[in-house]
Amino acid sequence: MRRGRPGALPRGTAERTLTSVRAGGDAVRPDDERTERAGTAPAAPEGARREASRLWHITLSVSGEEAPLKDVRRALEQLAHDHPFLLTSRYANDHAEIRYWEEARDLHDAAAVALRLWGEHRSTAKLPPWEIVGLEVIDRETYHQRIAEGYGPPPASPVGVHPY
Repeated sequence: MRRGRPGALPRGTAERTLTSVRAGGDAVRPDDERTERAGTAPAAPEGARREASRLWHITLSVSGEEAPLKDVRRALEQLAHDHPFLLTSRYANDHAEIRYWEEARDLHDAAAVALRLWGEHRSTAKLPPWEIVGLEVIDRETYHQRIAEGYGPPPASPVGVHPY
């Protein structure tokens, strides 16, 4: 599954397209799709090389005024349905933590996508009007190193939406 992200691009990123994880390999940029259908390799500007996507583990923390637990759970379940890459969500009536994997070219792209997640889905998932209060973005190697050394977040198990 491939999803492009709407919105203005940060300065200096006119060539960048942010994408989320899709099954079966590297993310496909919209301009690459046309050449893929035509059976040709995408043309890279002279002297430029195409950067490979990497997986980033995202932990997004949000907080705000109290909301009914039933509504928070329902909203996070809808977010998980809308954004099927979510691993797990933990919530209380005034804060929540969302963990998932994102595929992006670099940390800046992964963080930009993560910072837009809550706002982009606020109305469709009926998320509480909370603000983002924390963001952690780490690469796959660092995530697995932390787990192996016995610190860092435990693997997302069980997957899903759970109260604190």
